[in-house]
Amino acid sequence: MPNTHFFHVLQKASHHFHIPLTKVQLQQYDAYMQLLQQWNSRMNLTAIVKEQDILVKHFVDSLSIVSIDQLHTTKRMIDVGTGAGFPGIPLAIAFPHIHVTLLDSLQKRIYFLKEAAQQLHLTNVTCIHGRAEEYGQNSQHREQYDLCISRAVARMAVLSEYCLPFVQVGGVFIAYKQPDIENELHEAEAAITLLGGRIKKKHHIQLPNSTITHSLVKIEKVLPTPAQYPRKSGKPSKSPL
Repeated sequence: MPNTHFFHVLQKASHHFHIPLTKVQLQQYDAYMQLLQQWNSRMNLTAIVKEQDILVKHFVDSLSIVSIDQLHTTKRMIDVGTGAGFPGIPLAIAFPHIHVTLLDSLQKRIYFLKEAAQQLHLTNVTCIHGRAEEYGQNSQHREQYDLCISRAVARMAVLSEYCLPFVQVGGVFIAYKQPDIENELHEAEAAITLLGGRIKKKHHIQLPNSTITHSLVKIEKVLPTPAQYPRKSGKPSKSPL
């Protein structure tokens, strides 16, 4: 079993978010943290390396999505720009019924993610190396997911062009963002509409037992994304819609 503090923090967070976690799932989180720390000593996966910070800023933060969507009906999820696997892997552990695709543009991160999925016995995880602009035009991934998530740092107009093409009509895109999101959302409204989305809900979150706050933005996919989007690699960030 994980150590007592680790167990306590995750159990408290899971109760707060109404996510039941088994002993096996707690062991998976513990093993994931150990893997992250081991690999991070050899390559720069994350600047967050202390156990307490990993617990709160990565694990609990990833699980906070249930404040805006319970995920019970989600079957296929893609995490765009997953980095070291956040929020995708913590959600794959908590919701084993969801098939989670982890997409990242850096090959060394994919090596880590594949190793983590294997070590944690996450048969519901697929890792792919590439850019969102490329895979968003790939018929095997375009509009094939009922949920797209991203904790990437791009502004909403750019992030929406990366993410909305993956979402099927009727599905949703949820972005983890900074607490003050109003201006960024306002400047992204036209792009979101053009890409077939509609802002459904924005929710301010305070992570349990911490002073950390952020926003979750839920965007419904109401129309197919026009065929020309996403544009070629680099174009969305250089010339936002």
